[in-house]
Amino acid sequence: MTRSTVSEGTVEEVDRVENTSSLTDTQKAQLIEVRRKKALVKRELNVLDQELARINQELAKFDSRPTGGSINEKTLDDAQGRQKFNVDPKKGIESLVSSGILNDTPEDIAQLLYKGEKLNKTKIGEYLGENREPNLTVLRRFVELFEFQKMDIVTALRAFLGKFRLPGEAQKIDRMMEEFATVYCSANSSVYSKSDTCYVLAFSIIMLNTSLHNPSVKDKLTADQFVKMNNGINDGGDLPAQLLIDAYHSIKTTPFEIPEEDTQDFTITFYNPDKRGYLVKEGGKRKTWKKRYFVLTDNCLYYFVRESDTEPKGIVPLENLMVTECKDRKLTFEIRSEEKFIKAAKTDSGGRMVSGNHENYRIQASNQEEMTSWMDAIRKSISKDPFYTTMQARKKNAMCKQ
Repeated sequence: MTRSTVSEGTVEEVDRVENTSSLTDTQKAQLIEVRRKKALVKRELNVLDQELARINQELAKFDSRPTGGSINEKTLDDAQGRQKFNVDPKKGIESLVSSGILNDTPEDIAQLLYKGEKLNKTKIGEYLGENREPNLTVLRRFVELFEFQKMDIVTALRAFLGKFRLPGEAQKIDRMMEEFATVYCSANSSVYSKSDTCYVLAFSIIMLNTSLHNPSVKDKLTADQFVKMNNGINDGGDLPAQLLIDAYHSIKTTPFEIPEEDTQDFTITFYNPDKRGYLVKEGGKRKTWKKRYFVLTDNCLYYFVRESDTEPKGIVPLENLMVTECKDRKLTFEIRSEEKFIKAAKTDSGGRMVSGNHENYRIQASNQEEMTSWMDAIRKSISKDPFYTTMQARKKNAMCKQ
């Protein structure tokens, strides 16, 4: 098979290729790209088919409506507007307003999102997280619809997080949790001195939920540890210990019910990486050096045992890390954190993803040019998580007396 056959042939022709031993590395890479592109197209077509099926189902309800029936026409406009929202929230709101279904006020839009009838919860979170008007005012009105008075913070968080799915962007999450903390603290001012206290405690509870119920986290927080980690956050004083213990046991007994989202598709994740190739990595417990296939994409460094593997052996989120050249080994660089351990995950012997306990990652290239290229690419991909500094500032502020 020639190079042009791989790059220009049809997907069906590529799929018929079984023996790739005669292909060059470049041709193999092109073959992988075509297969991944096919998987991407199939996935997109499947999503479109599902969306069309939903729309046809909605429209079928109105096929027998009487002509001139204004109630049925409004119902159709309402259904179409909600479908548009689930594709593009802004256009969906505009459609509902223009058809007279929805008043163009923050209060009415907030009510629509709060009720959430036939609205995608991921899209609700996307709309509420936008840093512009009227979204910011809608977010405040949305949070104000909750009756937080005399409600414990875990119950309040369950109600709040059950209405939408938190977006992925840190700044959006920060704005939404800021509004929650402000409104909740105002409704329970006899318990909490500052909204920063509610903000820090809310995130502590969310992290507790992850610690207790994520199977990849081996060292589970105890009730005493949870109490100690929240010492001094209430205007320099401690929150009632029983309040924190009750929160701990509530989460331990019943985890948060987070709205579902499509599972991650690694085929899509690795379709267009920033960089990839074989390097040699030092082991964690056993300090042996083994060849691994690395893929750098979406601010994460993935490594596989073989290039043909579909799931990674390990994942290193590149947040608040640094990369430096090693002095004790040639052509080797090190990824490390300012903290004791790097937040990472790896596959154990049973095939499960578990937390990694690496203090650093030492990786060797085959030549100086390759090492420099990888180090530069990783540096560009390292992100500074706003929560890392925001939470530290919030906690410091919450612990300071006014």
